[in-house]
Amino acid sequence: MSEFDATAFLSRTPALPGVYRMYDNQDVVIYVGKAKSLKKRLSSYFRARVDRAKTAALVRQIVRIETTITNSETEALILEHNLIKKYRPRYNVVLRDDKSYPYIVLTHHRHPRLTLHRGRKRTQGRYFGPYPSGSAVRESLILLQKTFPIRQCRDSEYANRTRPCLQYQIGRCSGPCCDKVSDDEYQKQVGLVGLFLSGKGDEVIERLVHHMEDASHELAFEKAARYRDQIQALRRVQEQQWVSGTGAAQTDIVGFDYRNGIAAVHLMLFRDGQLIGSRSYYPKVPPDTELSEVVQSFISQYYLAEQREGQLPREILIGYQQQEWLPLQDALSERAGHQVVLHRPSRGEKVHLLKLANDNAKNAVSSKLQEASTAATRLAALQQFLQHPEPIQRMECFDISHTQGERTVASCVVFDEKGPNKSAYRRFNIEGITGGDDYAAMSQALKRRYGKQTAEVDMPDILFIDGGKGQLNAAFNAFDAMQLTQEPLFVGVAKGVTRKPGLETLLIGREMRALHLEKHESALHLIQYIRDESHRFAITGHRQRRDKARQHSVLEDIPGIGAKKRQALLKYMGGIQEVKRAGVEELVRVPGISRTLAQTIVDRLQE
Repeated sequence: MSEFDATAFLSRTPALPGVYRMYDNQDVVIYVGKAKSLKKRLSSYFRARVDRAKTAALVRQIVRIETTITNSETEALILEHNLIKKYRPRYNVVLRDDKSYPYIVLTHHRHPRLTLHRGRKRTQGRYFGPYPSGSAVRESLILLQKTFPIRQCRDSEYANRTRPCLQYQIGRCSGPCCDKVSDDEYQKQVGLVGLFLSGKGDEVIERLVHHMEDASHELAFEKAARYRDQIQALRRVQEQQWVSGTGAAQTDIVGFDYRNGIAAVHLMLFRDGQLIGSRSYYPKVPPDTELSEVVQSFISQYYLAEQREGQLPREILIGYQQQEWLPLQDALSERAGHQVVLHRPSRGEKVHLLKLANDNAKNAVSSKLQEASTAATRLAALQQFLQHPEPIQRMECFDISHTQGERTVASCVVFDEKGPNKSAYRRFNIEGITGGDDYAAMSQALKRRYGKQTAEVDMPDILFIDGGKGQLNAAFNAFDAMQLTQEPLFVGVAKGVTRKPGLETLLIGREMRALHLEKHESALHLIQYIRDESHRFAITGHRQRRDKARQHSVLEDIPGIGAKKRQALLKYMGGIQEVKRAGVEELVRVPGISRTLAQTIVDRLQE
């Protein structure tokens, strides 16, 4: 097939809003995009210099482009969402979970039914939600069933029942199918559950208190006791099940994190000031994609879905500046039928809620990184890249951390086929070297780790060194000095000049072959994960050691100086620096300090 003629194509492309679809030589849609001006947007792909590697890789595969003109950029965004959902192009951010969202529905019957619902709203009734997952709905239904005796059976079972079911026997249904409850009493319970699902739990409790008092005045003590039990159950539900967010009446919060090739979006849904659920999503992210684009694509695909129509919140909190997202905001408002605001909070309770969502996203990424399937896939990719003849069973990585040579700590983290083996992690406090000599620190840590090696099984298959040729040479010299019978494959991980993730240089073996991996490679993501874990473990240990040292007084190491004399010295002299500058004659003036002890203090501090 002939090469794509961009000049001819752009000459006939209109400067109008619309959507474009890019095809490869297999006639497969590889990218879908929208534009306020198709001509300007598509021209940016074919400039002499393209800034992003993703764009360059995309352009090389284009064989043809199709466009669809729309009336506005908002219409273009909605069409783009539908086309991404249809074609799932590999260069678009794609939300993998595309199923319908569950609701709780309270049907319109003589005796309404309370149940879970997915899909189109064919059943007449009041819908509450959407909830982020079916399990969240089921948990809510169980709590509601224990508190409000509303039927949950199907209409066919309800119509044909001649005696009460087990749910009635255990007190979880009032038995309307067999006239065990009056219509007025049943509707009273229906009204209460509707209020509770609307987030008005306090109002429900107030009504129940009023009903309980009325029943007591009428001497209907059994009925009053049932109301009392409902009040107690509701208070427990409010304490255990709901998280209060007074500033988030109709608000969704989108947290985000991206590490080592895995992206997580954590969605928290607030309705009437209460958290009704949360869930993490893991969108597929093409290489070299801007992180803000991932969040924007998630919001577009999640909220513009057909099953979300009419259920969008008033506000969506995000961690990015929202000025450039105005077309998306307009599209969401059009779909919702009311104003939807994309907002980045700067103060108040909403900042804390956004931080909570981001923390949940970080936790989701960490959990995903440790999943067995992810670890196995990445380990296989690393084995193939390194051309390791045997399956990799154990990997270790060393890193050095210090502050201007102070309190140097070396870390050793251990990974196996299941991921990080944290019980095998080790730290080494480095002593007896020149401050800041990372090579000497690396050599000492390796000798302490492997110098007393008695079982070859403890030797890793791969030994990662966080650093370049200098650190690797230190590792080689340490192993040569130890004269071990077994040696791992050495891999140096050099960050490069810019120190940006994805641009690392890998130095393989004693010959230090310099190799590079693409940013999207699973093997690189595993190496980055191991390297980052060793860095985290080293810097945490260094900070703990440094902080402990700074809280330690040099006077504590002098014999004969206890807590009281130390306090007297500091108080009388005005601080440790004055004590260090003082002579014997000045120190003997301090109560409790003899001439002999003063001479000892001067000698030790001068040392």
